[in-house]
Amino acid sequence: MLFKNDVQDTFKPSSWKKVNQKLQAKMLSEYMYEDMIHPKVVDNWGGELVYELTVSPTKKYRFQAARRLLDSYDVRWRTIQVINEAGISEAESAIELLIDLQEWINMSSETTGHLIKELNATLIADAHHQEKSAKSSDELIHLDYAELEGFMKGHPWITYNKGRIGFGYDDYLAYAPEKHEEIRLSWVAVQRRSAEFRSVAGLNYTDLINQELSQQEQKRFENEVREAGNDPAEYYFLPVHEWQWKNVLILNFPEELAKNILIPLGKGEDIYLPQQSIRTFLNRSSLTKHHVKLPMSILNTLVYRGLPAERTIAAPRVTELIKGIFDQDSFLKEECRAIMPGENASINVDQRHFTQVKNAPYQYHEMLGTIWRESIYTYLEEGEQAITLAALIHEDHQDKPYVTSLIDSSGLDTEEWVSQLFEVVMDPLLHYLYQYGIVFSPHGQNTILVLKDGRPHRLAIKDFVDDVNITDQAFPELGDLPEDLKDVLRSEPPEGLTQFIFTGLFVCHLRYLSYILINHQCLSEEKFWSLLAESIQKYQKRFPHLKERFELFNFFKPEMTKLCLNRNRMVDYGYEDGDDRPHASEYGKVKNPLSLFKEKV
Repeated sequence: MLFKNDVQDTFKPSSWKKVNQKLQAKMLSEYMYEDMIHPKVVDNWGGELVYELTVSPTKKYRFQAARRLLDSYDVRWRTIQVINEAGISEAESAIELLIDLQEWINMSSETTGHLIKELNATLIADAHHQEKSAKSSDELIHLDYAELEGFMKGHPWITYNKGRIGFGYDDYLAYAPEKHEEIRLSWVAVQRRSAEFRSVAGLNYTDLINQELSQQEQKRFENEVREAGNDPAEYYFLPVHEWQWKNVLILNFPEELAKNILIPLGKGEDIYLPQQSIRTFLNRSSLTKHHVKLPMSILNTLVYRGLPAERTIAAPRVTELIKGIFDQDSFLKEECRAIMPGENASINVDQRHFTQVKNAPYQYHEMLGTIWRESIYTYLEEGEQAITLAALIHEDHQDKPYVTSLIDSSGLDTEEWVSQLFEVVMDPLLHYLYQYGIVFSPHGQNTILVLKDGRPHRLAIKDFVDDVNITDQAFPELGDLPEDLKDVLRSEPPEGLTQFIFTGLFVCHLRYLSYILINHQCLSEEKFWSLLAESIQKYQKRFPHLKERFELFNFFKPEMTKLCLNRNRMVDYGYEDGDDRPHASEYGKVKNPLSLFKEKV
C-alpha cells in the first residue's frame, strides 16, 4: 500500500489534536479580526477575556483571548472548549468548527466543501511539521537561508494556508517546501516564434543559458531537438516543474507537442530546493546561479500559482526601473545598502487557444514560462546571513521563538534589536514610496532580512514581477515611465498604495511579531508600535522636503480600510474561476496603532 508508513508515522492522535487546536485558535482569531464572527465576552480569567460563540441553540464555543491593537485577538489555543448537551469538552476539530460557522459566516455549501478540502490539506502539512524532528530555534538561527525556508509554517493570517488544491499526497511528499526534498528540474524546448524572451540590458539568451546549463547539458538538449527533426537555433530552452509538466502542460499543449512547437528534453543536472512560495527554486548545485520561478497551477491561499503572462514579459523592464532608481540614489545605495535581486530574464509561452477565448479563466494565461532571478547569495558579504522576514514569527516545537534566540545571540536588548529592525526594514520601503511613488508588497516571503552578528543589518526586497505598484498621482519621478509599462504595473490611489505596507507588513507580519514579543514578556505592545512610529518619524525628519507626500501616504491616520484575506475566499469570491486574480476584500475600518504616536511627528 502506498504511503502506509508515512501515514502511520504522521497521523497520530496527540499531534492531530494539537494541530487542530492551533488551527482553531487561528480561525477564531482571524475570523474575529475580519468581522465574520462576533463572540460575546462572558468572563475575565487572570486579566484576559473569556469569549463564548453560540453556533446553535444547543452548542457554543468558549475560549480565552487577549485583545490586541489593530482590533486583533490572540486566542489561546489550549483554552478552546465545546459546550453542548453532553457537557464541556476540549474542542479538537477545525473542520467541525468550520461547519458550525458556515451559517453564521454565510458561506455557500460549495465554498464550505472546497474549504474543508483546503483545511484538511493544511492540517496534514501541519501534522508533518509537528511529527518531524524539527530543530530548535537556538539551532535554526545558525541555519542557512536555503535550509531555513523549509521550517516555516506558511502564511500567518490565511487559515487555509497550505491548501494546495491540485496536489496529491505523493506531490506533497515530493514537492512541499517543508519536506526539504531536493529536485532536478525538467526542461523543454519551445519554438522561438511561439514564445517571448525578455532580459535586462547586457544579458542575452545565449549568455543566460551558458550560465544556467553546462555545455554537456546544452549538447544533450540540442540533440533532442535534432532527433525530433528540428533546428536547435530556432528554439528556447526553459525549465518546467515536473508537476506542471504532467498535470498541465501535456494536457493543455498537446497540439504544440504533436507539432514539435514544444519538445520535452528531460531533466537538467542541477539540484534545486523549493522555497516557501513553492514555485521558486534555489539552485543548490551552484548558489550563485539564478533562483528560478516557475508556474505551478495549484490553487494555494487566494490564487493559482502560475506566472501571469504580461507581468512575466515585463519582469526584466521592471527590474531595470527598480535598479535604475537604486543606482542613482545615494540614500538607498550607500546608506541603506539595500539589496534588490533582479528578475534578469523571462520567457512566456501562451496557449494560443485560450488567448482566443474572451474572459478565459486567468489560470489558463499563466501555464508556461520562467523567470530567472538573481541569487541572494551573490550579494552577501563576509559575516552576513540572509533570512526571510517570515522567520521572525517562527516558534519551535517547544514554543520558543526564533526571534528571541536571535536577540539573545546579538548582544542587544529587545528594544534595541527591534529599533534596528524597523530602521533597516522601513527606510528603503519608505524612500521608494515617498521619493518615487513606488511600493513593494513587503510580506514575510518577499522581504529578506540580512543579519550580521545576529543583528538586523540591511534589507533585500524581491518579487518585482507580482508586487511592484505605482502611484496614480502625477509624480515627476515617474514622468518618463512608458505607457505600456504603466499598464502592467498597477496604479493605486494614495491609500491603496499605503496599504501595501500597512496591511502587507504591519497587519500581515508585524502584528504577529508583536504577539510573540508580548507573550514572552520581551516588549510591551505599546512600546513595539511606538518604535515603529519612531522609525517612520526618523525617516520623515531626514527628508523634510517630502512633507506633502508624508500626508499623501499617511501612516498615522486614526483608521485605515480593513483588508481581509479569509473573507475573500469564504464570503466574497469563493472558488470562482474568473478572468482576473482575486484581491483582498475590503470590509470596514481598522484602528491604526501608529495614530497613538502621531503627536511625536
